[in-house]
Formats: sequence, structure tokens, C-alpha cells
Amino acid sequence: MTTDESETRRRRARPRTRRRFLTAAGTAGAAALAGCSAEQVDDGDGNDGGDGGGGGGNGTDGDDGSDGDDEPPTLTVATYTNFIDAPSVSPGEWLKEEFESRYDAELEWATPDNEVNYYVERAASGAGVDADLYVGLTTEDLVRVDEEVDADLFAERGEVDGFDGVREGLLFDPFDRAVPFDTGYISLVYDGTAAEAPETFEGLLDDEHAGALIAQNPGASSTGRAFLLHTVNRFGDGGVASDGDGETVEGEDGDSEYDYLDYWADLQANDVRVLGDWDEAYTAWSNGEAPMVVSYSTDQVFADMEGQDLEKHQIRFLNDQAYANPEGMAVFADADEPDLARQFMSFMLEPDVQGEIAQRNVAFPAIGDAELPSDYAELAQEPADPVTFTYDELRGSADAWVEAWERQFAGN
Repeated sequence: MTTDESETRRRRARPRTRRRFLTAAGTAGAAALAGCSAEQVDDGDGNDGGDGGGGGGNGTDGDDGSDGDDEPPTLTVATYTNFIDAPSVSPGEWLKEEFESRYDAELEWATPDNEVNYYVERAASGAGVDADLYVGLTTEDLVRVDEEVDADLFAERGEVDGFDGVREGLLFDPFDRAVPFDTGYISLVYDGTAAEAPETFEGLLDDEHAGALIAQNPGASSTGRAFLLHTVNRFGDGGVASDGDGETVEGEDGDSEYDYLDYWADLQANDVRVLGDWDEAYTAWSNGEAPMVVSYSTDQVFADMEGQDLEKHQIRFLNDQAYANPEGMAVFADADEPDLARQFMSFMLEPDVQGEIAQRNVAFPAIGDAELPSDYAELAQEPADPVTFTYDELRGSADAWVEAWERQFAGN
């Protein structure tokens, strides 16, 4: 599950070309020569040629000239805090131990307070980046990176084992930098002992659901933002992000006279409650302050872990849809250990690792053959019709949609 701290940054729309990424395709292996890779640890009793820091020899050093200084390389992996330190479970500690057991390398996590924006701001100001790769990138993160950083913050993907197994619908980077490692779907979670959730967006406007929904601020929450984007997809944007060129995003409802701002005005009239972030909203919902909350379709996975009544953790896909939020990882362009970073990405896509990430991050794996418990698919529900905006659709639009929503919501 991704973090829920998506800052709203004001950015300048600046057309850029990444043609050189395309022309450089196929040279990633050569680029990796700049870094070093780690020997894979032999888990048997044979010797595998690893340097081992003196292990496996007769106690004498100096013959190989290593002089005992061959310390394993350190890979610095940046991510959001909950990936390594969630209140419930998180994959970080397990990934570190497992990676270090398989490779002769050390892994250290970096979790700056403002997450990937820390690196965006450093790069934009000309400061160096003190990590090798970032885990937890979203489509919107990449849009922001490309709008705010003149230089390349991330390198192209390069050779990553297992990449061909990533489900096609999760690939979200048109410039082939980010590698998806999991995904979540934003849906309604409702207490089935207290209410029955509507089946459509329009149903949320019925009188019987007045005051029944808790959502999150799209300007401060990734789940709130995803729900807002879903309403844009459903009802269109009314030309909010057209920049005067008259282009509009048409909604799936087919009504050009009614857009997402109209829908949100109606939601407000039906007493929707918008709180700051997912934690705040989910806590309020858990305390019984309303029967419905915008959350994740994997909610029953966590509820089952906690031994909770699953009837109180029902999932509703409005119009059989949910907004998809895939997460990716990418190597920083000036990483000290680019080769090792790509080894880590390959490790992240191994079927057993994918299964652990999905369970510990309460999400869906990025590959089709992840090793998961037999009942995982029953608890982690996928919508019949996933919805998401592409990188190109979000670029220059997402912030305008949120800003228009903020002005309207605050004014009503």
C-alpha cells in the first residue's frame, strides 16, 4: 500500500524531450559499467568465488591482493516511510534481510520526510542525490519529476530480470525508467453491518447515503487524489485543464453538461466528509463515524490478519471500476551502484519476493506468477474494469483538476 502523503506542488509546465532516452535504448548494459555488482551468495556448501571478506580461505590474506579491505558494496534504497515502518506490516525489513542473504551486499534504507520530493528538490537546486534507487514511484511522481527537474533524475531501466513478466497494464512510464513492483486499487470500503454501499457514483448522491461517505483531501492524500481522478474519468473535466484550447476530458457518463466539479458539488450537498489523509479518514471510519470510506480494495487482507469481522470490511467498486495506482522503482541517474540497483530490481520481481511484497504491503503483485496463499485472491479484490490516467493524460492536467476542486470545495 502506498504512502498517503502526496504534496501539492506548483509546477511550471515545460515541454521537454526525452528522445535521447529512446535513442540510447539498448545501451543500459554498458551504462551499468559505472557501478559494481554483488556476487550472489552460495547457499550451499560449495565455494562460489565470492570475496567473502576472508571467508573460505586458510586464514592468510595478501595472496589475492585484497588486503582484507573488500567490504561488500552498500546499496542505498530510498522509499516512503510506511514501506519499511508501517504500523501493521511492511516489506522493508524482510526485503533487506532476504536481499543481503542472497547477495554479498548491504542494503540501507533512506526515508526522507517528503519522500521522492526530497530528491526532486535537490536535483532542481543542483544538489547531489545520495541514494541509488527509489522504490514507490507513481505516475504522478514521474510527471512532477519531468516538470520540475531539468536534468534526468532517473536513468533508463536497463537490464532487469523478470521485467518481461510484469503485467502490461501496470507499465506507466513512457520513457522506460520505472519498473512496476505492485499495485493497489482505490475503492469504497464499507461496514456491511451498518449499511449497503451504492453500486454507482450516482448512487452516492441518494438521500439514504447523506453523510455516509468519508473521503480524503486530493491535495494532501494519494487515495483522495485517486478518487478525484476517478470522478474526472467518470464525469469529465469540463475543460478545467484545457489552457484555453477548448480541449476537454470527456466523461464515461456521456453527459458533456455535467463534469466532476458538478459531481463534487452534489457530493458536498449530500454531506460528504473530506478529511486530511487516509490515516485520519480510515480512523474516523473505524470509529463508526460513517459507514463508507475511500480506501483500498485489499482492505480485507489486513482485516483478516487482525482477525476482524470481514462483514464490516466490505468492498464496493462503483460502476464495477476502481482507480489503479501502480508503484514502481527506478535507478537514480547518478547512482553510485547502478549495477547493484538493477540486481535489486531483479530481486524484487522474483515470484517469491513478489508474493511477500504483496502480502506485507497489502497490495497486488506486479507479475502474474507471484507466490501467494491460495485465499489471497478471495481477500484482495480486483475490479472488473480498472481505471487510470496515463502519464501523458496527467501531465499538465492533474494539478489543475485538484486546484479547481480546492477552490470550489473551499468556497461551498
